[in-house]
Amino acid sequence: MSDLGWFLQPAVFPWLALGLGLCVGSFLNVVIHRLPKMMERDWRADCAELAAGDRPVAAPAAEPAYNLVTPRSACPGCGRAIRAHENVPVFSWLALRGRCAGCGVRISARYPLVELLAGTGAAWSAAHFGFGAAALGATLFLWCTIALAFIDHETGYLPDDITLPLLWAGLLLNIPGTFAPLPEAVIGAAAGYLALWAINAAFRLVRGIDGMGYGDFKMTAAVGAFVGWKYLFLVILLSSCVGLAFGLAQMIAARRGWDAAFRFHFGPCIAIAGVAALLWGPAILAVIPALRPF
Repeated sequence: MSDLGWFLQPAVFPWLALGLGLCVGSFLNVVIHRLPKMMERDWRADCAELAAGDRPVAAPAAEPAYNLVTPRSACPGCGRAIRAHENVPVFSWLALRGRCAGCGVRISARYPLVELLAGTGAAWSAAHFGFGAAALGATLFLWCTIALAFIDHETGYLPDDITLPLLWAGLLLNIPGTFAPLPEAVIGAAAGYLALWAINAAFRLVRGIDGMGYGDFKMTAAVGAFVGWKYLFLVILLSSCVGLAFGLAQMIAARRGWDAAFRFHFGPCIAIAGVAALLWGPAILAVIPALRPF
């Protein structure tokens, strides 16, 4: 065995994946917080350009750089820069008791939750698939769906910057049939988009409004590109069941005045269903044969 072969061992690889996943989870929190703001900033610039038309306008004042790297992370309450020892995944939040070390403002539990999901998801993928393209692909899928689910829950956005690269990643990973044969992955991507598009078109005909956003179509297409068309019915059924549960929770919360905490968007439902299909799809179909496409 080579000097570096020890990390491929089944007893070691998941723990290394856990550590990496926790660190990536910290970055995902940045993506969840900043990417919607970056999108809104770009939209404002585009709107201003369209409103100006052909009229000459003064050059706008240069805005400070704002992206996934700049500026440095800081407390939204007091603006105090977060120090390195305060940015250790999960443990720093626990040590600080969920509050800023400077002003004492509460830090959302979403931060350690995302880190834990990213870490445990990477560890599970490593243990489930072993070292190789499947573990890498499943981990990438989990990280992207975590970011999409939380962004959609908080803002209602499903950014193309995540959904479209995820779709292409699924197709590329399935060239050698990592999760599904390539033809099934291609059909899964197309059918995933068209299935929700058709449901939304029918809803619009009946109600006169859209029932979901086009980001939901693209996210389902990305899931289809990973799992293939044979698991697409399972994904749509599971996401609908999760959506029904979330919808009922929102109704109960609204009656009790908690509706702000239970905003319903379909992205988290697709994420949960997609992860279930990718990791446990064969086991689910073995238990419930009626879900098989043929």
